[in-house]
Amino acid sequence: MNVGIMGIGTYIPETYITAEEISEKSKIPIEVIKEKFGVLKKPIPGPNDTTSYMGIKAAEKAIENADINPEEIDLIIWNGGQHKDYPCWLAGLKVANEIGAVNAWSFDMEAMCGSMMSGMEVARSMMIANEDLNTVLLVSGYRNGDLINYNVKETSFMFDIGAGGAAMVLRKNYNKNVILGTAFKGDGSFSEDCVVEVGGTKKWPMEEKDVNRLHFVVRDVESFKEKLKEKTMPNFYYVIDKSLEKSKLSRKNIDYLAILHFKRSAHYAVLEELGLREEQSIYLENYGHIGQNDQILSIELGLKSGKIKDGNNIVMVGAGLGFVWASAVVKWGEFKG
Repeated sequence: MNVGIMGIGTYIPETYITAEEISEKSKIPIEVIKEKFGVLKKPIPGPNDTTSYMGIKAAEKAIENADINPEEIDLIIWNGGQHKDYPCWLAGLKVANEIGAVNAWSFDMEAMCGSMMSGMEVARSMMIANEDLNTVLLVSGYRNGDLINYNVKETSFMFDIGAGGAAMVLRKNYNKNVILGTAFKGDGSFSEDCVVEVGGTKKWPMEEKDVNRLHFVVRDVESFKEKLKEKTMPNFYYVIDKSLEKSKLSRKNIDYLAILHFKRSAHYAVLEELGLREEQSIYLENYGHIGQNDQILSIELGLKSGKIKDGNNIVMVGAGLGFVWASAVVKWGEFKG
């Protein structure tokens, strides 16, 4: 029994903010934004781009790409941002209603920017365990850029955050684009290092002055930086190697790396560590970091550019604030395993 990807889709808002505009807002030199942060421009939400709307548009593209009727979908898993249209609200059910998935039930889950790979594993496990689950839609919308203040310099590592949506249709025994293995690693010591300090139950009810505090902050900058330096890259490589091991593959079998957007030097350091060439991945400098959507966007761009071909082993990898590191391996094309 296997689970394969029938279709993918993304939604990118038409509105953008340029590196020059980010530089002006943040007072960070333009060269740093372009070269170190690795952002030439990034999409930002337009007036209609709610979190769910972006997921809905991506879902419609994924369903079209899969060439199925929405009524064939048995389950919708919302694995987009917690920052949704409304607090305490199920976005997945909104998606189901809007796309006409009348036979699907839904739930929302999130592993922050590791959510797409987490969703793939949850969906795959559920399909294998349940005879009546054959087709699952993963759908995500993301606009956490709303929670970034360009005047808060300690969160500058998040100034690349953009907006958009992504979706994936999975089917049991599809025998194409098969999920081979996944791996995850968490570290809760980061859980309260970078947070939005108001709007949750730790600071409720909100006061009028809290409106201007509705953005991410880093509480102990030096400690946070030191922990990131110590743990981030080793954990990236751990989940990549573990997902490859579960797939009965190794680093030499990687054909394409679908990786989240982060600073330019880190991207190329990962390629070097894995023994990959620049053309075996895509650096999302014209998109920035769109949360859990980065890997689907990368695969979409990889297919369009011809960098991904049938028979290729795709490694998807990302990390979610908090922190959780996530990876998945997909064998693209016909599955002969």
